[in-house]
Amino acid sequence: MAGSLIERTLGVLEALSEDAEGLPLLVLAERLEIPKSAAHRICNELIRLEHVRQDPHSQRYQLTTRLVAMSFRYLASTGASDIIQPILDRLAQHSGELVRLSIIEGHRLTWIAKAQGARSGLRYDPDMGREAPLHCTASGHAWLADMSDEQALALVDARGMDTDHPLGPNAPRTKEALIEHLHQARQRGYSWTRDSMGPGTAAMAALVRHPLDRHPQGVLSIAGPSVRLDDARVAELAPALITAAEELSQATPTSRLFI
Repeated sequence: MAGSLIERTLGVLEALSEDAEGLPLLVLAERLEIPKSAAHRICNELIRLEHVRQDPHSQRYQLTTRLVAMSFRYLASTGASDIIQPILDRLAQHSGELVRLSIIEGHRLTWIAKAQGARSGLRYDPDMGREAPLHCTASGHAWLADMSDEQALALVDARGMDTDHPLGPNAPRTKEALIEHLHQARQRGYSWTRDSMGPGTAAMAALVRHPLDRHPQGVLSIAGPSVRLDDARVAELAPALITAAEELSQATPTSRLFI
């Protein structure tokens, strides 16, 4: 990673955001492909600005909560909590599963809000703030299905099909398999994956669109154990998912979260 100082600094922050225990300086430098001395200077400056701290025992660099606080303040300023969260809460209560909202920014799809409907038994509850892999998630398929096959494959090629998340046995591993998933999503009007983004999990997703020109702005999904989200349950939940996605579409002009 050559890049500018800003690019390297953001790279350090992104790398640290993936490990709560922090990372040693050498690992940071290797991941970003920059000299150890450069990584050290960046970390020291981030420590001065209170975005990073260094554990006195392990010497690992860790994020402070300052960026988290900034994120919460930003989300509050967009009106997302007042406008979007009630819609997610209602769908979570209706489905009894995890409901997630992701937003589209450039070529990325990032999970930014959630509501948990499962109160007992098996619960699927991954961390927010992660970029959704496009080729193996219901959220990614919902977005890709809105494109032509050529556009979808070009975006997947640009983002890559590598992920550090363990894939399930039904995850599409070829372009042909991915296109078949997209064709099915177009026919249904929503996407559905089972044992794809990890074994034993399933998810269904629908696009959130701009209310005027209908361009895609985000994706709403329901996720849970595949033993519960089977064919019959997915068909039963589909109308509620699509209705909630349209509610979010109509709410987007009142929230600055969407562009």
